Amino acid sequence: MMNLSLNKKVIIFGFIFTFFSSFGQSFFLGLFNAPIRNELGITHGQFGNIYATATIFSSLLLIWVGKKIDEYQIIYYSFFVILLLFLSSLFFSIINSIYFLAVGIFLMRFSGQGLMSHASTTTISRFFERSRGKALSTIWFGLSSAEFILPVLITYLFVIYSWRTVWQGIAILIILFLPFVVLNTIRHIKLDSREKDQSQTKKIKIKSWMRKDVIKDYRFYIVSLNMLAMPWIATGVFVFQSYIAESKMWSIYTIPKAFMVYSIASIITLFFSGFLVDKFTSRKLIPLMNIPLLFAMFVLFYYQYEISAFIFLGLIGISNGLANVLGSSTWAEIYGVKFIGSIKALTTAFMVFSTAFGTAVFGLLIDNGFTIENIALIAGVYIVISLILLIMIRKNLEPIKLKK
Repeated sequence: MMNLSLNKKVIIFGFIFTFFSSFGQSFFLGLFNAPIRNELGITHGQFGNIYATATIFSSLLLIWVGKKIDEYQIIYYSFFVILLLFLSSLFFSIINSIYFLAVGIFLMRFSGQGLMSHASTTTISRFFERSRGKALSTIWFGLSSAEFILPVLITYLFVIYSWRTVWQGIAILIILFLPFVVLNTIRHIKLDSREKDQSQTKKIKIKSWMRKDVIKDYRFYIVSLNMLAMPWIATGVFVFQSYIAESKMWSIYTIPKAFMVYSIASIITLFFSGFLVDKFTSRKLIPLMNIPLLFAMFVLFYYQYEISAFIFLGLIGISNGLANVLGSSTWAEIYGVKFIGSIKALTTAFMVFSTAFGTAVFGLLIDNGFTIENIALIAGVYIVISLILLIMIRKNLEPIKLKK
């Protein structure tokens, strides 16, 4: 990596950290739902409640720990996150009670989904400006690659190894590989480091909002309602994928295979979304973000055929590709980058909290006799309402420009 430009090294760092955040993502943890439930003797609803509670606590802690990325050099912050992810993975492999399950999920959600993705996207959002959209879309290929590879890989590893052995292998991979990545990519990155911009275009300076000001801005909450649709709905689908397969009478391999379509759709969308963001801005693209997700809920509601699993997950993948880029670049566009770490800590915490909400809602509804079709209808109504509110304020999403 020594001969690569600093820009490329930062992107490699973001890509790999985003890939490894998958170990705390719902699509991955959901793969362990059935074996853990069977071993501990708990229901879908009980698993969902434990998952939701642990996720809520992780989101609350993330608000405080996440803002520290504005205070410490990224290399030190990254080593802290790596060590925590390693220890969390080891702990997950020794789960033997519902109490250990709660702690294990808390640790994986906090270190994996929370801090790994936060370190990656915050570094990219701060470092890149002119090409921020393309940079963000590139690093999110890391998660899409994981979503393409891991579900099928883990499903087949279960045939050979126990789920505990799989987690021990993950821990070893983390501690051997990630420190090498950090030392060879971001060793010289500082808080004020920025991409080298060869263009002669004059940059327009915008106001950098502090987090205490952002939480008083009504736009923040309406945009967040739309940003959170994808994480809470997709998390419910991922965590309860075994329930969906049972309800639709699909093979246990159908959804893991359909994740490949989901991943491909995410990758294709990521490829185009980065260029679109740099050309049109995130603010203009947000209303399009959840439309594929809305169609996905229609497919889940209406169709029973096994092929529909590939269609509805493909549509979710399109929304995911858009959401991954827009979810990071929008806040930088509206509120500036000086305090983006603390703002992203808050939005990431909201995102993590929404996944807890999705898990709890899905689990509660399932235990109370709601069908997956009923749940898809409820999710669709949420998407429509949040989209209407966003369209009503879309002309007010411009940043505040500073006078020279």
